[in-house]
Amino acid sequence: MSKKNTAAASLLLATAVALSACGGNNDGNNAAPSGSSAASGNPAPSGSGSAAPSGKMEEITVTFPMISTVIPQMPAIEAAINKISQAKINTTVKLKAISSGEWVQQTNLMFTSNETMDLMYVSGGLYSSMVAKNQLVALDELLGQYGEGVKAAVGEDYINVPKIKGAIYAVPSVRDLASSYGVIMRKDLIDKYNIDVDAIKTLDDFAAALKTVKAGEPDFAPLVPPGVNMSFLDGYMTYDNLGDSLGVLPNYDNGLKVVDLYESQEYKELVTKFRQWYQDGYVLKDASTNKTSTFELLRSGKGFAYFAAIKPGIAEQEGKAAGTEVVAKELTPVIARTGTVTGAMWGIPVNSKHRESAMKFLNLMYADKDIVNLLDWGIEGEHYAKVDGQDGVIKYPEGVNAANTTYNMPLGWMFGNQFLSYTMEGGDADIWNKMDAFNKSAQHSKAMGFAFDATPVKTEFAAVSNVVTQYKLPLETGSVDPEKVLPEFIAKLKSAGIDKIVAEKQKQLDEWAKANPTP
Repeated sequence: MSKKNTAAASLLLATAVALSACGGNNDGNNAAPSGSSAASGNPAPSGSGSAAPSGKMEEITVTFPMISTVIPQMPAIEAAINKISQAKINTTVKLKAISSGEWVQQTNLMFTSNETMDLMYVSGGLYSSMVAKNQLVALDELLGQYGEGVKAAVGEDYINVPKIKGAIYAVPSVRDLASSYGVIMRKDLIDKYNIDVDAIKTLDDFAAALKTVKAGEPDFAPLVPPGVNMSFLDGYMTYDNLGDSLGVLPNYDNGLKVVDLYESQEYKELVTKFRQWYQDGYVLKDASTNKTSTFELLRSGKGFAYFAAIKPGIAEQEGKAAGTEVVAKELTPVIARTGTVTGAMWGIPVNSKHRESAMKFLNLMYADKDIVNLLDWGIEGEHYAKVDGQDGVIKYPEGVNAANTTYNMPLGWMFGNQFLSYTMEGGDADIWNKMDAFNKSAQHSKAMGFAFDATPVKTEFAAVSNVVTQYKLPLETGSVDPEKVLPEFIAKLKSAGIDKIVAEKQKQLDEWAKANPTP
């Protein structure tokens, strides 16, 4: 899910397991559909899965990626979860964390060897290929029987977005399911130079702010990349990238006509603008090769601003990560597209021997507040304490802090329904209601729900991707002259087969539109 819409840890994890950003990030916060039990903080109906347990006790394995798989408290968390799941669904759970850097390789080996996996995290960037390889179970019937809590939490607008050929193979986690794009700026410099943030509505307005800061701080370039190996257009998007940007939908509509982004007039104008900024000294000189994190650049006083996906709470989130107060300013409308919804999901692998129990537990991950907070925060009294008089707000217990806690899982956007997660004292206690409103306010891309299968053009896709890797960062950070380099880029894309990819994507989009007519 890629967009910069989660905290630093979640962004790293998302990149490692090929999320489209998520698109974003999380990239995530939570909020359930208002009127649903998730929004009110009460468990949603659990359907058949909440009936009194009967029959043989089953154990399921829940597999997910982690930055570090060394989690000493995992057995204690499992035991606490199992007290609930045994009582509610006659099932125990084995949590299996895999290093995010080895996620794709390890899970593919597990599929090949038919190793036990009953429930697994599904990255949006890998989803369509997993379905094409028959690695996931169609969930529609199981959702109907045991997934009422899942359906209530995700909501009608988004539950069907992951459908492929009429079936749901994974369900989105409840978090930020949409995105707008804009800029994050250091507040100390905004205050120092009396910059009117409300007046920044366009890229040219933003350029005026960069000019002001550059004039006052000549020793550094104010604009830095949104992340390592990320360009400005990874944090600023005005089109549906249809999963990979190799064939896009301008303005999230364009009459469902797919175009080559890199040949478009908009792309030329953007990279030309970035080139001018670079020449004016607004852009970090080594922006295309920089290996220092965005947060470290801000923290060390080597930057003022960067492009990013915007959502409720983003300024607080990014400010904590950077160690300096920041301000966020939206430049685009709030949009939901396939990538923002499917960036983080859960599915049942074909390896599962206990599919009904897996769905029942998945339902608890979306409907049971205690399960969600055990996964997100750990054990009450040991890893967190509730704040008196503030429902849903927690703090660290006496003698415990973020650095020494024995359970640190900053992945609430991953584990089912983040809208049931507690908020840490000092943060916005109303963040999930704001996120709910954000999700509901989103315009929908005309292609939301479409997922491209690159299998028919896999040779061209690989060749074109290599060309993009060569040219994308230099062009999209202003580091090279587009008058000279862009024509060369386009010529190499054509030689590698981008026209064939666009044609195949158009064909698949037309077929999808025919099967999913607009009401």
